[in-house]
Amino acid sequence: MLSILASGCQHLAFFPNDNAKVVIPEFQPETEIASESISTHEFQLSDGQNIVGKIAAVNSREDDTLSDIARHFGLGYNDISIANSNIAPWTPEAGSRVLLPLQFILPDTPHKGIVLNLANMRLFYYPKQQPYKVFTYPVGIGRQGWNTPMGLTSVVAKKANPSWVVPESIHQEHAQKGDSLPRVVAAGPDNPLGLYAMRLGFPRYLIHGTNKPYGIGMQISHGCVQLYPEDIEVLFKKVSVGMPVRIIHQPYLTAWDQDMLYLEANEPLQKWTNDKPRLKKQLLKQLHGISAKKNVVIDWDKVDRIIQRSDGIPTPILAQSPDVADIAANAVQLAHPEQLYRQPVVEELKDSDWSALVASFDNETEAQQLATMLNHQGPIIPARKVRKDNGYQVIAGPFKNKKEVNAVAKRIRMDFEIDVEPLKPRIISAN
Repeated sequence: MLSILASGCQHLAFFPNDNAKVVIPEFQPETEIASESISTHEFQLSDGQNIVGKIAAVNSREDDTLSDIARHFGLGYNDISIANSNIAPWTPEAGSRVLLPLQFILPDTPHKGIVLNLANMRLFYYPKQQPYKVFTYPVGIGRQGWNTPMGLTSVVAKKANPSWVVPESIHQEHAQKGDSLPRVVAAGPDNPLGLYAMRLGFPRYLIHGTNKPYGIGMQISHGCVQLYPEDIEVLFKKVSVGMPVRIIHQPYLTAWDQDMLYLEANEPLQKWTNDKPRLKKQLLKQLHGISAKKNVVIDWDKVDRIIQRSDGIPTPILAQSPDVADIAANAVQLAHPEQLYRQPVVEELKDSDWSALVASFDNETEAQQLATMLNHQGPIIPARKVRKDNGYQVIAGPFKNKKEVNAVAKRIRMDFEIDVEPLKPRIISAN
């Protein structure tokens, strides 16, 4: 699992930062599914419709990770890793067929404002002036012990280039690990709020961007809701102060589509683990009601399998309907883009560069996994695996000087609990 620290928020300073600069992402993939653009996360709705999108697939290439693919196609780590449990997320083999769960059942709530379903870590935005549209984005949420609050609230303030006022509780958390944080973190690459933040009516909680985008689809924050940088920028511009925000936990979702009943099952979050029997009982009661009212036959064995699987893939549940294997086999095959959006590119390591020995392994896969995870930190820690004698080393770099090496060594010690060894340049640069 990707280790991500300092993902908190809780206190937001709404004062100007004239030195900060907003970076506009260049994200314009051309792939579309059934006229619904992946790049905009926008779906058309008809009266009574509560399921959107299509299941798709793409073949991986060398150096891809499931996280890279997920981000490009608007999915979170949870979406893609659960749907592809047979594929190593950080070291997939080239040519692996990766299922893209790009079909979503809308939460059972009013189609108004922002709705966040914690169970599948997905946000739905219903624009007031466009009642037949919905936008949906993957999110990161609060980890165990720092749970994202539930209920109805609203957006009470918005801020571009926010500064982060570090709460005392987070100061203490880092101090226990030998790290010290400043009182205020200015806007920039080290700010966990990213470039945009929207304060909620729940005290100390925000919807914001992140400087650690590969944590989207995980429980990583100190309670706030995080979006990919490219998604929060779009949502920030669309949302107005006063917009309602409803935060729910609905692991089991149902929808009708073309006379077929679908069920989407997600594993309840840890906070609700003990509540799973009640949630399942509630679902079965609902399905029995639908069966009687619509006079349809439900495949109850399939319902049990879907709940057991809890992979977030909407699956037909009427008798003799296709199973998830059929859905995967018939997924819309997408072409792999020339370059996945913001996929990390590691610079060449020259003899005149500072570097660091992070770890040594006998196993090539373990070495590649660690190097890949370092490359997906935020900000990136450039790393690669290197063959050494009968094993493999993970070397981080390039770095300009020893100060940069020490800063990265501190981050790796905090996030991975690994002590690294600084490596001096092999030759002295003429500069």
